[in-house]
Amino acid sequence: MTSTKKAIITGASSGIGRALAVVLSNDGYALGLMARRVHLLEALRSELRQPAWIMPSDFENPDQARQDFRQLCAQMGTVDLVVLNAGANHRSADLSWEHDQKMLQVNVASFVALAHEAMRIFLKQGAGHLTGISSIAGVRGSGHVPVYGATKAFLFSYLDGLRQRVQAECPQISVTDVRPGFVDTQMIRAAAFKFWVASPQKAAVQIAAAIRKKKKRVYVTRRWVVAAFFFRYLPDWLYDRCYRIIFKKKTGVDRA
Repeated sequence: MTSTKKAIITGASSGIGRALAVVLSNDGYALGLMARRVHLLEALRSELRQPAWIMPSDFENPDQARQDFRQLCAQMGTVDLVVLNAGANHRSADLSWEHDQKMLQVNVASFVALAHEAMRIFLKQGAGHLTGISSIAGVRGSGHVPVYGATKAFLFSYLDGLRQRVQAECPQISVTDVRPGFVDTQMIRAAAFKFWVASPQKAAVQIAAAIRKKKKRVYVTRRWVVAAFFFRYLPDWLYDRCYRIIFKKKTGVDRA
């Protein structure tokens, strides 16, 4: 008899996290679901084919998120896969430190805190798979969301470095960096400029495929690899000019 695979998903109450929970449950995973909104987690659990544990957690508090993660792991017994999907995006047009600080807590501090916890478990059991949801926004800085983009760029480097660190000790541990473009979630619905928008379900199917293949990094949907190349190598003068044009159209003010 083979044991059931077990996975934890953060930010599982909506968007990509919710859709991925459905796909992984259909693939045979029992799930640990973490998010702030308990009623949405309970509704999700009722739709899943496999057993699921619920752990409410606020990722603006990294220390509490670590404790909640440990408690969930203890309840589940073993964990084969951890998907760190929880994220925040406050546009902070007025350069609000309060909003930016929340993004740093959720997107960086809590992400690293839970990644470290996951790796301790994986190193102890000799195998495991960490999947981090970063973003196409990390490819190059954006004047529209400078802190959000910077947090995602941090994840690019961090996940690469973490992979090197743990695989030197245990090659059976995998790390996957998922870099979504625009996905139809609450986070991007107010965005004035967006294209190639994918459904959460389509994104989840591609993420699950990358997990099965244990890819190091993947753009979701796949066409975003072209956009990433374009953003990365566009000359600075043209990249900055494009932003100023978009900014002027949105605000009616030219701050060149």
